[in-house]
Amino acid sequence: MKPGTGTFVQPGDELPPLTIPITRTLIVAGAVASRDYQDVHHDVELAWEKGSPDIFMNILTTNGLVSRYITDHFGPRAVLRRVAIRLGAPNHPGDTMVLTGTVTEVDGDIAHVRVIGANGLGHHVTGTVTVEVPR
Repeated sequence: MKPGTGTFVQPGDELPPLTIPITRTLIVAGAVASRDYQDVHHDVELAWEKGSPDIFMNILTTNGLVSRYITDHFGPRAVLRRVAIRLGAPNHPGDTMVLTGTVTEVDGDIAHVRVIGANGLGHHVTGTVTVEVPR
């Protein structure tokens, strides 16, 4: 459903962008919440040793942010049926990620949304989310 309209989305509809500041706290909290204790997500010196300029966001945090982007748009009745994402440029502290989405297909109560999350280095995440919104 389009928020506040009572009508479902159409192919080609664009979701409003969501801007997310990438903070050190967001990166570390996301890693801890998802039980990903890999050092590159919380220890800058070990990240440097592994060739990264800083700590970086894990895929589980990115997945959660993409899911939030879709459910914030489609509302509390939205059910994510499939989230298929691929990581690209890392999200480092001090950058900003902007999520954008375009509806690519609609079949009844199901919409397929192409999602891109871009930061200062390029595309951090690309993928497709399948969402069901019961009418």
